[in-house]
Amino acid sequence: MTHIKVICLTMLSCYLFFACKTKSLSNTSVAHSQQSAANTKKLSVVEKLKENAHLPVEERIALYHKLKAENAELYDFGNETELTLYGYSFLWEKNVKDAIAIFKLIIAEFPNSANAYDSMGEAYLQAKDSIKALQNYEKALLMNPDNFQAEDVIQQIKFPAIKPLTPKEKFSKVYSQKDYIADLDLLGQKLLAIHRHALKFITKEQFWKNIEAKKNLINEKTTYAEFAWHCNAIIASIGCSHTASSNMQNIYHEFSMLPVEKSFPLQIRWVNKQLFVVNAMNNADKVKVKDEIVSINGIETTKLMADIYEHIPAQAHIQTYKSQHFNTYFAALIPYALSLPNAFEIVVKGNNSPISLHTAQKMATELYDPSVNSCLKNLCLEHLDNKTAILTISSFNYYEWDTYPVFKDFLDKSMEAIHRKKTENLIIDVRYNGGGSQYPSIYLLQHLMNKPFTYYAKAEFEGKTDKIYGEELIYPLENRFKGKVYFLIDGNGNSTTGHFMSLVKAHNLGTIIGEELGSNQFCTAGQTLCRLKNTKLVVSIANNTHISTATNLLDERGILPDFYVTQSIDEYINKVDAVKHFTLNHIKK
Repeated sequence: MTHIKVICLTMLSCYLFFACKTKSLSNTSVAHSQQSAANTKKLSVVEKLKENAHLPVEERIALYHKLKAENAELYDFGNETELTLYGYSFLWEKNVKDAIAIFKLIIAEFPNSANAYDSMGEAYLQAKDSIKALQNYEKALLMNPDNFQAEDVIQQIKFPAIKPLTPKEKFSKVYSQKDYIADLDLLGQKLLAIHRHALKFITKEQFWKNIEAKKNLINEKTTYAEFAWHCNAIIASIGCSHTASSNMQNIYHEFSMLPVEKSFPLQIRWVNKQLFVVNAMNNADKVKVKDEIVSINGIETTKLMADIYEHIPAQAHIQTYKSQHFNTYFAALIPYALSLPNAFEIVVKGNNSPISLHTAQKMATELYDPSVNSCLKNLCLEHLDNKTAILTISSFNYYEWDTYPVFKDFLDKSMEAIHRKKTENLIIDVRYNGGGSQYPSIYLLQHLMNKPFTYYAKAEFEGKTDKIYGEELIYPLENRFKGKVYFLIDGNGNSTTGHFMSLVKAHNLGTIIGEELGSNQFCTAGQTLCRLKNTKLVVSIANNTHISTATNLLDERGILPDFYVTQSIDEYINKVDAVKHFTLNHIKK
């Protein structure tokens, strides 16, 4: 698949011939669908087709043409993205026949669209018709020479015996210095050309100085893995959490290709600027839980962490986001920062003798803090007593063209229960919320606001012709919650969560508790996937801008809590949720 699955590469954590692919769906699928849903001038023709799902696809297409001939002013016939998503809904259900029929309609309606031919190519590929698939992919590539994914599919069809190298196979591959340097230049050029705010948090002069510095580190022995690490520093320098290197299957490229035996062999945690062992793994004979590591391979921990932070993309360089990212991917970040050593030697506090660690037997990681144990689901409601309830919202990834009804139904039922129990204190936990659609964010705000509000101050993306949902006045619900509200936040909070919490802060909707949020009111998102010509390194570059109306807040900081609460190492080890514990005590007082 060459453009729909890209939507799933949200975070995080992702080059032109430098082959750069800027497809309308991969870049602005969410924005376009948002625009369509908010368009009050014309009705969605796709929704009309969905209402007639009982009809054969041929009759639905005939209905499309009938509506266009008789009601062109009533329905929106210019939204290629929505129509393409409709076609893919059949492809995802393995209904190739209907998908092909819809893609034929799209080609007829949008004959200059490379995306249309690309989609048709994928449909025929799924239908195992390689001849027609090849014809459509070649047409798509001819119309858009930067579509590197179509180029790859064409190569696979023509030369099935030639298999592209996997990231793990590329790990130790060495390219020429000339190729590396050319790709670094191209990476810099595309970041500046595609990203709307690449120079918001760094000067142009410093940006290019950074690239020159990385060029000076390249030699005849530099591996692909080392080169990818250099690229991470360039990407991270622009301060955008939506821009990252990617292998198309894993949000963190370096983690996915690192051999297990090269990974750091302890589970560790960075807490209050100290590095602790939290699981000795196969080194229990060497170290114990809660040992503080003060150096690794002769490098002081603070110095090592400073280097790692320079390689982690974060919105506005927010430190809490970088810390949370490290606490997830430490097993890979430490080896890369140490130039991928074959062995690790640590010094722990209170013992000056270096400790040589056993080689890792499995990759260590922690995707979820076990002490934050309220829900273990994205959405849930807990009633602690007759007065206090906790509403966990760990994701806003509920889009209006997909699962938004699930979120809306959950929130409606939760609020009904909250009102029925006459809840006085509502704790809204948005920790670990990496963002998503503005629809659930706005709907939650409608339950909290006491006056009409506007969500977006600015929304910019390619192809935008009208206001999207959130740019016009939105009204609170009559049955809004009128008690006291407490918001729990952490450095994982990204993207739409920044928009949500910025409006909470600006409108003083409640008490905010936790650490600095990993994002704020300023959000660059969207996605242009590009691939470097020589190394084939793929990078996902943010290409649109969405800014909430809380423009009085600083763009350089995440949303700040009213009470700054962090977790000690003892609380982490004993699985004590320090933030929730503080909040409950605060409510009692």
